[in-house]
Amino acid sequence: MNGGPSQVDTFDPKPELSRLHGKPYHGEAKVGSNGRPIGHLMQSPFKFKHWGQSGLEISDLFPYTSQFADDLCVIRSMHTDTAAHASGCLQMNSGSVFIGKPSLGAWLSYGLGSLNQSLPNYVVMTDPRGGPIGSASNWSAGYMPAAHQGTLFRSAGVPLLDLATPQGTGPRTQRRSLDLLNRLNQEHLALRPGESELAARIDSYELAYRMQTSAAEAVDLNRESEATREMYGINGPRTADFGRKCLITRRLLEKGVRFVQLYSGGGHIEDTWDGHNDCISNHRLHAGETDQPIAALIADLKRTGLWEETLLVWGGEFGRTPTSEGVDKPGRDHDWHGFSMWLAGAGVKGGQAIGATDELGFKAVEQPCHVSDLHATILHLMGLDHQRLTYFHQGLDQRLTGVLEHRVITQALA
Repeated sequence: MNGGPSQVDTFDPKPELSRLHGKPYHGEAKVGSNGRPIGHLMQSPFKFKHWGQSGLEISDLFPYTSQFADDLCVIRSMHTDTAAHASGCLQMNSGSVFIGKPSLGAWLSYGLGSLNQSLPNYVVMTDPRGGPIGSASNWSAGYMPAAHQGTLFRSAGVPLLDLATPQGTGPRTQRRSLDLLNRLNQEHLALRPGESELAARIDSYELAYRMQTSAAEAVDLNRESEATREMYGINGPRTADFGRKCLITRRLLEKGVRFVQLYSGGGHIEDTWDGHNDCISNHRLHAGETDQPIAALIADLKRTGLWEETLLVWGGEFGRTPTSEGVDKPGRDHDWHGFSMWLAGAGVKGGQAIGATDELGFKAVEQPCHVSDLHATILHLMGLDHQRLTYFHQGLDQRLTGVLEHRVITQALA
């Protein structure tokens, strides 16, 4: 959810905000980043309700997803190290605020290997309004072999540009051309040992050849029933794009793709979840675009038997402040000290909320969970030990979770 969803408007209800609504904030939390004005404490305009047998509280922004409350494990005490979108996205993806580290998808590709030689291990689909700040650095392989980096798919039309065979070129001619190109490239590579990007580029020609059929099939939603398309909201004006991406995700998972990352919100400010000007209309828009498709994906994974082996992770790069940006202005600023994310599927204990922010929702105060704790937990749920999954680089055994001590969030495990 690119831009930073507000925790107090989504999965972290704060009754105290209603009591103090409109009053100035005099606490210790730092608000008003980047010189933005500090307004007053602002209650959530959205109603929270207890859902499912667990009674998990979720706001009315998510009428579809809330029906699966008993499957969701909400972590209300997430925190990160930066208030900037670019470095926040990088840290959420790679564990570091600096460019050049492998992303989570690259680590999973490296650690788990491939199940399908005709599709990439790691697929990314961005928002039609634009990609996240930092663009491809968010799905980079960093210092790992470039074969582990994410491949950008389009959710409509041809999944990858320039994938089709040139008009008038037959299969035999194309195969002979690729074989010649491969021999020349291998001679070139032999003079440059250790050039992983060159090796990955050579491999990409063969992968592209195999993908001419497999990738087109994966995104051909005409193979789905009208009822399935309707369930994902593909025929709806607001839900069509994210609905397509969620349905393509299910199809890619069925074909063995290891990691699929979907972005809701692209570009800047109101085109993302970055509700500085008006958090109310902003969140109504973006939640309305994504809620039904996400719920459909959950239901479909359960139907197809993929639920127990597929981990869903929902969240942004940070959260938003419980204060408004200026008096009578319903926008919220960035809050990296405490925010919410949720996990579901793949051995997650659903129907619970882990940790807590303070009574106003500024800062994680109970069971704080750093981004790297989340990464350790994701790796654990995928069968990998974050301390033992290493890659030797610059004289060190590098890890996704870095050199500091981080932990698996055991309470999230079933």
